[in-house]
Amino acid sequence: MSDRTTISFRLNGVTTRARVSATASALEMLRDDLGLTGTKYGCGEGECGACSILLDGDSTNACLLFAVDCDGRDLRTIEGLASDPIGAKVQQAFVEAGAVQCGFCTPGMIVQATDILRREPHPSRECISRGIEGNLCRCTGYVKIVDAIEAVALARDSAQERAQ
Repeated sequence: MSDRTTISFRLNGVTTRARVSATASALEMLRDDLGLTGTKYGCGEGECGACSILLDGDSTNACLLFAVDCDGRDLRTIEGLASDPIGAKVQQAFVEAGAVQCGFCTPGMIVQATDILRREPHPSRECISRGIEGNLCRCTGYVKIVDAIEAVALARDSAQERAQ
């Protein structure tokens, strides 16, 4: 008798099946079983945000989510955000603002930023700062990260004004 079960879910827009242990985290499944290493292992306790993914559109710490709980769900990782309209703009804004240094926190920050901008299309700097509180960065001091997220929101505002 196997201690693994087969689950099916949408991963970055593609129906995916995986055989997972009942005790494996979604993070382990993504990195070890599916080879998606953009989602990082940081603390393993849901405190650093390095493992942030979107689960049914909401930001979630993959280290705290059992892989079996992904069955029938929609997961989006940093790899899937390149084809996401908001995610792609956030990635580009991070590059343009110099919001990366060592890069370890960057995937989780971009996932979280995408979630923030989906929930609040016109966030204030305070809203952005509060929104990334669960994502730790030891290198940047957060200013350039907030600048990048704000730039996406301001570009969206400017595009809406031109359309009116």
